[in-house]
Amino acid sequence: MAGRRAIDKLAPPAPDRRALLLRLCAALAAPHAPLYAQTIFTNETAAPGPVAVLFPDLPDPVRKVFTDIIGGIEEQLHQRVQAWPLAPAHDPADLGAALKRQGVRVVIALGRQGLKAAETLDPGLGLVVSGISSLPERDRHTGICLSPDPALLFARLRSLAPGVRRVIVVYNPQHNEWLLRLARDAARLHGVELAPLEAPDLAGAARLYQRAFATADNRRDAFWLPTDATTVDETTILPLVLREAWNRGLPVFSSSFLHVRKGALFALYPNNIELGRNLGNLATAVMAGEPPRGLLPLRDVYAALNLRTASHLGIAAGPTVQRGFQFLYPEL
Repeated sequence: MAGRRAIDKLAPPAPDRRALLLRLCAALAAPHAPLYAQTIFTNETAAPGPVAVLFPDLPDPVRKVFTDIIGGIEEQLHQRVQAWPLAPAHDPADLGAALKRQGVRVVIALGRQGLKAAETLDPGLGLVVSGISSLPERDRHTGICLSPDPALLFARLRSLAPGVRRVIVVYNPQHNEWLLRLARDAARLHGVELAPLEAPDLAGAARLYQRAFATADNRRDAFWLPTDATTVDETTILPLVLREAWNRGLPVFSSSFLHVRKGALFALYPNNIELGRNLGNLATAVMAGEPPRGLLPLRDVYAALNLRTASHLGIAAGPTVQRGFQFLYPEL
């Protein structure tokens, strides 16, 4: 479920790609398979460099998500990378041997499947991760997660609903304590109070949402849905939150693009090419022996806005506001 929540934000949202988004979520939520490595290249004019990218082997057009990221990596590195789709077949040892023959020094792992594969390799290889929403607190991998920087979310919230003074968020500290640390600083920066509610499980999350809605004030409060499999369950929690928010006139903003189509006011999601460029920067830092430790929040983002929800909340979303969003729902 964590992989599903994370990867749903990778796909570029366009009206003809809704099915693509759903297929991508489902594919990466599937059980991890054994590995089969088949090298593909996005740049046919240059020799492959010392960086390899591991990603789930999914058919077109879903694969374009990953080739966009790979394209950004190559642009930043000014060289071709070795791209390895992961599919059922051979023993993971084959992958390690192949990477060694190719002189790979750094692996960029995309998604939970890519990370699982990378963790079976020689620990002497450098590793950069992305396509995931979080890692355990003790984990010191280098990478960029798919959880948008809270500072960007709060800035967008204040631009749309300047009257908001408190942001309520229900979260599981096991998944997102690191994100809440960033959110506390971001809230102070943007002049809002952060009201975090810790939920260790789904039942606890449901109870906390019910209590929060019972006392929320639609003149000053908003709800933030982070990427969290416990507290933003798609089957039970999300419909509850969106229904209560609509009935009570409360803004809900999200770290998942898919939630905008379901009724959230807005969400931020990855600019895949820029994400690739920044992963290329991290790979360079790893090769130089100077990698930052831990996951960085996503800062290269696009924005999606639900016009129907904005109208319901009394938010004026005219042409000037709309130009600040890359996806509008319903589509104009």
